[in-house]
Amino acid sequence: MTEEFRGFNAYGPDGEPAASRWSDALTLFSAPDAADAASRWERAGTLFDAKDYAGAAKLLAAVVEEYPEQVAPRLLLARAYYHSAQLRRAETELRAVLDRDPVEHYAHLMLGRTLQRQGRDEEATGALRTAEALGA
Repeated sequence: MTEEFRGFNAYGPDGEPAASRWSDALTLFSAPDAADAASRWERAGTLFDAKDYAGAAKLLAAVVEEYPEQVAPRLLLARAYYHSAQLRRAETELRAVLDRDPVEHYAHLMLGRTLQRQGRDEEATGALRTAEALGA
């Protein structure tokens, strides 16, 4: 039996479960959002692929908060917000991506589509033209 399971299965001298039994159980069976950023990133990708955009957004928001300089998680977060109709949040994340990487053509395309869905066609035109010029 591994060391991590010993604490979960431990009993005191009186035959009662060890006091730490439930805290050990929480550690063993913790939710994916309690894992490290790489695990959350992987889990978020799985949720996104399964079209659970709100669930993916929840995990990705934590990753983005922890690593704000990274573009990939922020872009996937924007996509999750877009697909779950959280358009203002998607716009905010896309603008943050473009602040960090102004030639990210997919972010320009998504920003244009996000603005269109909000009925802001005039603003969308500029983003879509930039995306087209960059090859999106």
